Amino acid sequence: MALKPETRDKLKGVSTATLATALYKRGFRSQFVQCVQPLSPLKESVVGEAFTLRYMPAREDLNMLEVFRDGTHPQRKAVEECPPGAVMVMDSRKDPRAASAGGILVSRLMARGVAGVVTDGGFRDAAEIASLGFPAFHQRPSAPTNLTLHQAIDINVPIGCGDAPVFPGDVVVGDNDGVIVLPAHLADELAAEAVEMTAYEDFVTEEVRKGRPILGLYPATEERSLSDFAAWRKLKGR
Repeated sequence: MALKPETRDKLKGVSTATLATALYKRGFRSQFVQCVQPLSPLKESVVGEAFTLRYMPAREDLNMLEVFRDGTHPQRKAVEECPPGAVMVMDSRKDPRAASAGGILVSRLMARGVAGVVTDGGFRDAAEIASLGFPAFHQRPSAPTNLTLHQAIDINVPIGCGDAPVFPGDVVVGDNDGVIVLPAHLADELAAEAVEMTAYEDFVTEEVRKGRPILGLYPATEERSLSDFAAWRKLKGR
């Protein structure tokens, strides 16, 4: 199920917090990737379909530096096969003691038109990656090569990333709060609902900053709140 351009545009304008609430209404509690943050602040949400890479614990005899000479090495292959517009998501078992990737590979993803990259481990060359202006999320900087602890084993298979289930083609949304994963079949309706929620939350924020109490306003349990919102929306073109 391909991500519609209009859905992508809607998701770029909403927060992971709003999407988390929309998911919670549907019974989803574990879609937020735990313990990751952007390497540099984002101006808008990054959105793309998940393309996954799975690491397992490294076995020393299979993870010598020479493995990178093999063009079919899963990490290198994933970097060259991740589609433009997708978000590469790495399962590093929440272990940042060795890097999931570094500046060269992330730069290659950027050059190929990939929308962003996420790991529940760490990146090496973190300052370099932060300077790229490319959406990248990790736990913390980590200098050791991935071969030290991680063996790249599978591409584009279901994974866990920061305790969140990620299936290939799921829709990944990342902002300055972190990363959330939307089941692909729900992306359109979640995007539409989140746009509506965002409009109301923006209205509420303005009212609260003017000194209005939240009771009856958030949530909207008074008719006045809904009529005031309708008038605000008309005025703002929202």
